[in-house]
Amino acid sequence: MTTNPVHHTHGPTPSPYAPEHPARLPWAELVPDVFQAMVRLDAAARKGLDPLLLELVKVRASQLNRCALCLDMHSRDALAAGESVERIVQLSAWDESRHFYTEKEIAALELTEAITVLTDGFVPDEVYARAAGHFEPAELARLIAAIAVINAWNRFGVTTRQVPGHYTPGGGEH
Repeated sequence: MTTNPVHHTHGPTPSPYAPEHPARLPWAELVPDVFQAMVRLDAAARKGLDPLLLELVKVRASQLNRCALCLDMHSRDALAAGESVERIVQLSAWDESRHFYTEKEIAALELTEAITVLTDGFVPDEVYARAAGHFEPAELARLIAAIAVINAWNRFGVTTRQVPGHYTPGGGEH
């Protein structure tokens, strides 16, 4: 049985915790060339982007895609980089708590949602225009690439049911 890393400070403590599910497929071990290509693409996409903004984008996309591993990883990375717990917690309702974020961050979050969900089959012109108003063209291109990359990581994570709770910031993973 796996011990649960969550420590409750108030309210009833659920007992027992649900067992940890196993990953379906160790995809990174089975296709290390694909994994390493993803790592390189991720590194290239994030060059020159604000690390805190990038983590907010990664957490938000991971929330939308319900990728538990990436939520765990990028929440921890954001905290390790100096992001506040409050801003991470508010991300799931950022449009109702805009006062926690800069206009540039809001534009990046809007773009993240538009690219991740693609409800209309395309990114709306007004969302793209807002992002273009806050990012230089090369920076915007990298942001779009970073959003595409986190969406790819999320799809690997949710499809193969990668297990959250074991990541340590600086561990060399994506």
